[in-house]
This record gives sequence, structure tokens and C-alpha cells, in this order.
Amino acid sequence: MAFGFVAYLVVIAAIAGYALLRTKTQADYVIGGRSLSPSVAGLSAGATDMSGWLLLGLPGAVFVAGVGEAWIVLGLAAGAWGSWRVVAPRLRAFTARLDGAVTLPQFFTRRIAAKTRVPGIVATLLVLFFFASYTAASFVAGATLFESTMGLDYHVSLLIGVGVVLVYTMLGGFLAVSWTDFFQALLMLAALITVALLAFANAPDLSGTVKPIGFIAVVSAMAWGLGYFGQPHIVARFMAIDSVTSVPRARRVNLVWMVLASAAAVGVGLGGNAYFGGTLADPETVFIALSGELLAPWIAGIVVAGILAAVMSTVDSQLLVASTALVEDVVRPVCRNLEQRTVLAISRGAVLLVAVVGGLIATDPESRVFDLAAYAWAGLGASFGPAILACVLWRRTTEAGVVAGMLTGAVVTVVWHELSGGPGGIFELYEIVPAFAAACIAIAVASRGDDQAEAVFDQLVEDQEPPAG
Repeated sequence: MAFGFVAYLVVIAAIAGYALLRTKTQADYVIGGRSLSPSVAGLSAGATDMSGWLLLGLPGAVFVAGVGEAWIVLGLAAGAWGSWRVVAPRLRAFTARLDGAVTLPQFFTRRIAAKTRVPGIVATLLVLFFFASYTAASFVAGATLFESTMGLDYHVSLLIGVGVVLVYTMLGGFLAVSWTDFFQALLMLAALITVALLAFANAPDLSGTVKPIGFIAVVSAMAWGLGYFGQPHIVARFMAIDSVTSVPRARRVNLVWMVLASAAAVGVGLGGNAYFGGTLADPETVFIALSGELLAPWIAGIVVAGILAAVMSTVDSQLLVASTALVEDVVRPVCRNLEQRTVLAISRGAVLLVAVVGGLIATDPESRVFDLAAYAWAGLGASFGPAILACVLWRRTTEAGVVAGMLTGAVVTVVWHELSGGPGGIFELYEIVPAFAAACIAIAVASRGDDQAEAVFDQLVEDQEPPAG
């Protein structure tokens, strides 16, 4: 097992080193100089989207709840298609023309011709707040991996996971993150398909995996797709792709990978339930347990690397997006005359800071990857999804509307989540549904029209590259 794992780390180190040589400016560090090829953009978006949730959280949920959890896959595929189709082309074109905006706060501020710093500050604070939970989910997944496969103490495992991610994210920035995500997406897919096929081949009876599912549960599962419109670490790939004309190919690459990987993850959960008779101490380790049971040790080592790949492919992007928001939207507006070298150093320091906060949240070994990821996904999706859609599609969107939408989405997410503690009732509905709807209403009500913001939109649409096919 050690051989496969070490080989994986060597590849990651090589990619990080090469990315370091290519990273010369702050634009290179935070958005790769808008140079991602369609294949890299599509696969890195998929890998950073799915994370440890794909190999631990989703199979674990399917192991417990049965095949009904597969509705999540359908929802995510629909949301990904819609986001790539509607948001990606315009966001890529608009951000390039808005003085090279490289963060969502910058995009909001410039698109709506904001007269204050409020939209940027609110967006940055929400990124940090919800990414704390999201980053913690990834770190919990990594610690669970090391604890289960190598017998290490949970907290020692957590330190190892945080350390590995920090090294290549701080060194290579966005290019290292995107290129490693490309490699990791392929590794994740191969590992999932292999284990799923072996689980089905060795499962004695799959009848126990078919369980009833209610209407609210189906709606909640499908609603995961709404979150795709507002994930900062995913839309960063839209901004970074090399041209608008590359978007259709990137979309196809992303969707094929997503459908195959998600279906295989569901297969792992179903096959694992049948193989282990529905009993496992920690359902979220079903992928790890199956790998140990059904694979040769050296192959199992590669699979373990695949799980680490899933964890790292999201947490690296989250750290980079959060630290970029801090630097670009808080530090630079205050300290305007910083040299490029100083800005890069501050960015790397911000990555360290965000990682420490996420690591502290993850110190509770009872945390569940699925629950942490679901909460963060809803919060980010409801806070930013309606605002992004409004900014790229509706010319009358204003500063007041964007701020109202972001705050409403965040507040409803938090409140609804807190009210859903007990079983039964409407509060079993996934919090992204009411939060997303409320944010859309808030934007429509608060946006009263602004001549300058409308003029910016009209000019952006006029100058846009030919639409993606």
C-alpha cells in the first residue's frame, strides 16, 4: 500500500514544483493567468466540486439510506449543465473586461458599479464563513482516511492532511491546484469504478439497498443542483478558462466525468451495503473498507491516494479562493502600493491562516463529511448563486439587490439549518431550497434600477465574445 501512496505524492510534488516556476504574478497565483485548457478546466472543476464528499460522504449516505440518495446525482448533473451553459460564458467574458476581475467580490463590485465597498466586504465575509465549514469537511475526510488505513491517531492524521495540502497550494497557487485537480480527477474516477465493479461482483444480495424515499427527500436531493451556480471555487474555473469558445468542450468534459464518477460512488454505497450486510462502524468509510477487502495491497495504496486526491482537490481550491478574497478585497484596497512579491507573500500567508481555522473546526473526530459539506454547499449556493445569475442575466441588478440577495441567502440557510434539528415536518427540506428562493426574491425587490450599473451591463453584453455553442 505504501508504494502506491508514495508514488502519488511524488507526482503531486512534481506538479507543484512546475507550477511554482510558472507563477510569477498575483494574477498567475489566483487565477492562472486565464490560461486553463478546456480539459483542465472541466476536470478540475469536477474534482474541486466533488471532493472527499464523493468518495466518503456520498457512498456513506447511500450505504445508510439506499438508492434514493442517487437523486443527488441527477440534481448535481442538471445544476452543472445549467451553470456551464448559462453562467460560464458570460462570467468568463465579463470578468476579463471588468478590469480583469479575479474574485467574486471584485466581479460583483465592478459589474454593479458599486458606490461603496459593502458588496465586496459582505461577499468576502460569506466566503470565509461558509468555507470554514467546507474546508473542515475536507480535513475531516483526510484525517478519516489516514486513521482508517494507517492506524494513526485522528489528530495526527489531521495534521498530516493539512500539511500536505498547504505545501503545494502555498507554492504553486491556482496553476498547481488546477493541474493537480486534473490528475486527481482521473485517479478518483478510476478508483471509484474499480471498487464499485468489484463490490457488485462480490455482493450476495442487493435487495436491502432499495428503501422508500419521500417527496421532500427527493426535492432536497435534487436541490443540490442549485448550489452549483454559486460555488466560488467552481466558478473560478469559469473565470480562468482560456476563452469563451472553449466553454462547450469544458462543459462536456465536466459532465461526462461527473456522471460517471457520481454513478460509481452510488455503486460503492449500494455494493458496500450488500457486501457488509448493512453493518459498518462508520458508513462513510465504506469505500476504504471495500478497498481493503477486495484489492491487492499495492492497488489499495493507489485507491487510498485516490481518496486523498478527492480531499485535496477541493480543499486546495477553497484555501486559495478564501485567501484570495482576503488579499484582493481586504488587503489591497487598503494598501494600494504593494509590490507583486509582497502581494504573493501575503497570499501564501492567507492560505496558511484559512487552513489553520479549518483545521481547528475539524478537530472534532465525530464530525461527518456529508453534513459539513451539505451545509457549506447550501450556504455558498444560496448566498452567491442568485447574485451571480442576476449579474450575468439581468441588466437592472443593483448594489442594493446583490447585497440583499447575499445576506438573505446566508441568513435563511443558517436559520433553516438550525430549525431542522429534529425529524419530521417541512424543516426536513434541504436549506438551499428556501434560501435560494428567498435570495432571488430579495434581489428582485431591492434592485430598483441604476443607470450606471445598467450601462456597464449593456457594454459588457455588446463587447462579449461570440456565445458558446
